[in-house]
Amino acid sequence: MIQSIYETHLQVKDLEQSISFFEKLGLQLAHRIHERKCAFFFIGNKEQMLGLWEVPAGQEIAKRHFAFSVQLAKLKTSIEWLEDRDIRLAEDFFGREPIEPIVFTWMPAASVYFYDPDGNSLEFVSVLEGDPLDLNEMLYLSEWDELKKNEQRKM
Repeated sequence: MIQSIYETHLQVKDLEQSISFFEKLGLQLAHRIHERKCAFFFIGNKEQMLGLWEVPAGQEIAKRHFAFSVQLAKLKTSIEWLEDRDIRLAEDFFGREPIEPIVFTWMPAASVYFYDPDGNSLEFVSVLEGDPLDLNEMLYLSEWDELKKNEQRKM
């Protein structure tokens, strides 16, 4: 029945600031409703959508997390790409410094985490080829690549 998640929505404190932020990520504003203080971005070929809703002044927002799928080659340069745009990286990638993507070995997938202006946790993720490994630890992508290379040599 379910094929994918079509849309997700975030609460934001300042709609203008959030629109600028998501445009810095390369998303294009698709629609805006001024009187409702909301904006919508299509992602991909209109296959997914992100909605932003400004909360009334003084109201706290409910912080969320979601991930953007990216090509592995782009993920490998994403930390520098985000830094060039003054986008704040997560300071702690599950116990690792944010110096390169980390790997969730049970998937396997590599990720880089960062924040929007309201502190929502965002992620770039790329699913990796090969079988998952249940290592109960986070690896840097370079460590994962080396581990997989060593596995290939043993075969």
